[in-house]
Amino acid sequence: MRFSTLFFLLLLIFLCLTVTQGSYEDCCLKYVKKLKTHKKMVVSYRKQETDGGCNIPAIVLTLKKGRQVCADPQQPWVQTLMKSLDSRLYKSKKHSSSHKKNH
Repeated sequence: MRFSTLFFLLLLIFLCLTVTQGSYEDCCLKYVKKLKTHKKMVVSYRKQETDGGCNIPAIVLTLKKGRQVCADPQQPWVQTLMKSLDSRLYKSKKHSSSHKKNH
C-alpha cells in the first residue's frame, strides 16, 4: 500500500513538473541586442507580459518569413521600431478601407 501511494505521488509530481515546463514554450528567455536584418523585414509584433508565466517582458518581432525575434521593450531602437510598425499598419488599414469605399 505504501509503495503504490509513494509511486502515485512521484508520478503526480513528475506530471506537474512536465506541465509547468511546457508553459515556457512560447516565452522569450533572452533578448537580441540588435536586429540583424532591415527593419522593413519586420511585419508585426506582440507584447510578452510577465503575468502569463513568462519570466521577462519582451517584444516579439515577427519577420516576413515567420521567424520570431525577442527584443527588450526598454531599448530605444525597439520603441522606434514599434512606432514605425504601428504607423505602417495604420496607413495600410486606412488605405485599404478608403480603397474599398471608392469601389
